[in-house]
Amino acid sequence: MHQAARLAVRFAIAGIGTGVGKTLVAALFVERLGAAYWKPIQAGGLVHTDTDEVRRLVTLSRARFLPEAYSLHAAMAPDAAAAQEGVTLRKERLRMPDVEGPLVVEPAGGVLVPVADGLLNVDLLKYWNLPVVVVSSYYLGSINHTLLTVEALNSRELPLAGIVFNGERNDHSRGVILRETGLKCLLDLPNLRQPVSPRQVKTYAARIDL
Repeated sequence: MHQAARLAVRFAIAGIGTGVGKTLVAALFVERLGAAYWKPIQAGGLVHTDTDEVRRLVTLSRARFLPEAYSLHAAMAPDAAAAQEGVTLRKERLRMPDVEGPLVVEPAGGVLVPVADGLLNVDLLKYWNLPVVVVSSYYLGSINHTLLTVEALNSRELPLAGIVFNGERNDHSRGVILRETGLKCLLDLPNLRQPVSPRQVKTYAARIDL
């Protein structure tokens, strides 16, 4: 790991859309760094949360799992899920947790998903000011979604750590995205059969190019 990467051991994981593997990538970074994991807002899936899934996947005993600031029942954008339950999401409750050492933060949804009136995920990313790992995938429209995600992050002058590609490789899409964004590829993650195992997480975490 390069010196700069050793210093930047706190990351936010940003996906280009739903189902691109953001939680899996978060688990890979927790495994690689021996980090704490924080999902500030869980919207839906309370029977088996993203925190539960990362805990299942990570093999390191020193990894820590922080409680969510908000747990909402509906699988919707946070603002809609909160409104349905009569909950007001407050930015001050979403402050960076006071923990030492490496930390991986996974917001709920894509970077332009609304959290509350006048507050998008990208605003929270700016509030935390962590290096952002962009998670992309290969599907029709993924180039556009990836470039728009990176443009939104750049417009807030957020530090971008690089990009992880998840899924069956498409060299054309990969090349266009890397050329147009100028981002470093941190990992090419193949289309892993579900459920992903902790052993697979350990294997691919070691391949992250920090």
